[in-house]
Amino acid sequence: MFKKILIANRGEIAVRVIRACREMGIRSVAVYSDVDRAALHVRKADEAYHLGPAAAAESYLNIPKILASAKRSGADAIHPGYGFLSENPRFAHACAEAGVKFIGPTAAAMEMMGSKTRARQHMGKANVPFVPGTSRGVESVEEAARVAEKIGYPIMLKAAAGGGGKGMRLVHGSHQLRSALESAQSEALRSFGDDEVYIEKAILNPRHIEMQVLADEHGNTVYLGERECSIQRRHQKVLEESPSPIVDGEMRRKMGEVAVRVAQAAGYTNAGTIEFLVDQERNFYFLEMNTRLQVEHPVTELTTGLDLVHLQIRIAAGEKLPFKQEDVLLRGHAIECRIYAEDPDNNYFPSPGKITLLLLPSGPGIRRDSGMYEGWTVPIDYDPLLAKLIGYGTDREQAIARLVRALNEYFVGGIKTNISLFRRILNDAEFHAGKLDTGFLDRLLARPRADSSPDESAAQVAAIAAGVFAMLDPGTAAVNGANAAEPVSNWKRVGRREALE
Repeated sequence: MFKKILIANRGEIAVRVIRACREMGIRSVAVYSDVDRAALHVRKADEAYHLGPAAAAESYLNIPKILASAKRSGADAIHPGYGFLSENPRFAHACAEAGVKFIGPTAAAMEMMGSKTRARQHMGKANVPFVPGTSRGVESVEEAARVAEKIGYPIMLKAAAGGGGKGMRLVHGSHQLRSALESAQSEALRSFGDDEVYIEKAILNPRHIEMQVLADEHGNTVYLGERECSIQRRHQKVLEESPSPIVDGEMRRKMGEVAVRVAQAAGYTNAGTIEFLVDQERNFYFLEMNTRLQVEHPVTELTTGLDLVHLQIRIAAGEKLPFKQEDVLLRGHAIECRIYAEDPDNNYFPSPGKITLLLLPSGPGIRRDSGMYEGWTVPIDYDPLLAKLIGYGTDREQAIARLVRALNEYFVGGIKTNISLFRRILNDAEFHAGKLDTGFLDRLLARPRADSSPDESAAQVAAIAAGVFAMLDPGTAAVNGANAAEPVSNWKRVGRREALE
């Protein structure tokens, strides 16, 4: 087993991996940029090394600096988290050359699945169902027009190296094709340094459902159930749940077997996710593979009882999977909300700044994966994800009820967050009925917003009261993200005063 792991990331995922290391008796190493010197992952790790300025290219994306930190610290493995370098085959290759184990798939597997067109070519050979379209980028408007006429409008243009909705355009007719293709190629080049764009038949009102897979380095591959990821804003996932409201045991088995076939065709090892589009007749089509741990992995952990980060580390250390497919059992229901520093009343514009008050939810069935604390200043330089709030219950109704209760306890002062958005989603009748597709959130946001609910108003009043109480008695101020209303004993006050003196 590894003695020391460097986490090449920041925020809540870095904290998540650090906690797993501590549970396994492994020392953890954090890296940080100038603006992250006081970040929670730096404070939690056993060691921390400075990378450079805030710009990601000079810090979290700087491969030589990260490997130099690994060498200085004596780390024998690197966990990339998600985002940044997590799906960069050059980084995986550089780790191997430096003699540091990359906790993830091989560079070859990443290269195969990193391009959507290459992935479609390989999956076609493995008899994997995917949406009709091209398996290579189109080279001209004329070629695109011929393909579109053959498969029929509407079509979707997609960047081959893309993700997060970049380089994607929905085209309803030939009159839109030229401008859509040019703008998709331009955005793809700006975002990924690659202007390759391919065509898929557009599936209207699809569900986005993904399947978690794990593969060890001894040829064993299993699937761990699906996650419903249809609630999206601008092609970015906002809320995820497991299991999906529409997937039954037979559909789960079929999707899982296809997911395993995809992973094996790619020679894949470690944790990965196979994404599918599902049409209104419940036919599913391979979309892409994410060659890393997913943001939404906690919902799978709660419904399977497995720790995916522990398993990632054990697989990378050469251990076999400790269970077989028939041992995987799903229990209960889990829903995750991604808490962002953004302003819902200003087109979800990023909201950096100092967190002046933090009231945290807890209680039965509630999990928080967080990278923030009271007094921390949220930087503008990175993705605005602050935390993930997950509700778990014996069934979907209980999971929703617990999450609604927890959201009404949650308050982040000093900055704007999207917490109110989740109150709207979870109180929506269509959501309760499981009537979801990738257009659900757009329809919800287009409807007039009702006034704040009594529960939301009560939460805000409680937060203001707690803040006033903290100002009147500084001894009750939150420490390291603890509840601001928790009193500090006299002996602690005296001890802190003597330490300062």
